[in-house]
Amino acid sequence: MSGTGAYGWGFTDDRGVEAGAPARPARVVAYVRAGAALLDLGVTPVAVYGSGHDGVEPDPAKDGGLTAAGVPYLGPGRALDEERLRELRPELVVDVTYDGKSPYAVDEELVTGLGVPLVTLSVGNDLSLPAIIGRFGELGAALGAPDGGPGAGAPAGVPAEAEEAVRAAAVGAGAGCGVLALSGGGAEQVYLARPGAWPELACLAELGVRLLDPGPGPGANWLTTGWEGALDLAPALVLYDSRAHASRPEGPERLPAGARLVPWNPEIPPSPAAYARFFHALAEALGD
Repeated sequence: MSGTGAYGWGFTDDRGVEAGAPARPARVVAYVRAGAALLDLGVTPVAVYGSGHDGVEPDPAKDGGLTAAGVPYLGPGRALDEERLRELRPELVVDVTYDGKSPYAVDEELVTGLGVPLVTLSVGNDLSLPAIIGRFGELGAALGAPDGGPGAGAPAGVPAEAEEAVRAAAVGAGAGCGVLALSGGGAEQVYLARPGAWPELACLAELGVRLLDPGPGPGANWLTTGWEGALDLAPALVLYDSRAHASRPEGPERLPAGARLVPWNPEIPPSPAAYARFFHALAEALGD
């Protein structure tokens, strides 16, 4: 929700906090996932920062078009240098939240100490994928995303043609095509995604993709196990975490012979364009 409130510009984030500024912010610093989404929507950040998983260089899987657009990367958000941030003269900081309470990648005290408003948008499973994408669209519009920009005037969410491509491919693949999403944790360990915990995986399941559930055990988003856990589920197609900190699942000791591999960034920028690219890539793999 956006509006003027007591300010010239205001936006109520997904913590229920209203961020206000004298005028519409033009200099936005964002968590890399949020920044890539805003870039897709037509709003270019002045800089982005990473998470605790990220290093001093940007992760290519999470970068989107930020590097190509010349957007500086500042390193992990929790290690942001106050003076460097102050030099950027930010008028707004944009982060994400998984619990609806706290920003994920930046120290809130650092931002408030600079006197800069902070907007935090939910990317957790408390919202559906269309709702998550829609909220970023609302923020983009509030920040002046051009009326003729990407996705302007279209319904919030994944473009219908991308959803239809997945739906048709899932029918063609049949019930025997089990899809497993995972994140490699090295030679001895793997994290198997619980489909209902990930908005995009839940959306794919609604479109007919047979997502494999790893079963009971600890962990709300992932089940931590050995690679034999992935072998036991016998997936025909594997969505593997393509972020830099995750290991690639290769070799017969990790996956069934012939299993197809599709890169999956669990932090896809919440924009229609980014999710359309992912859905089309999955549809193509299902159709092979």
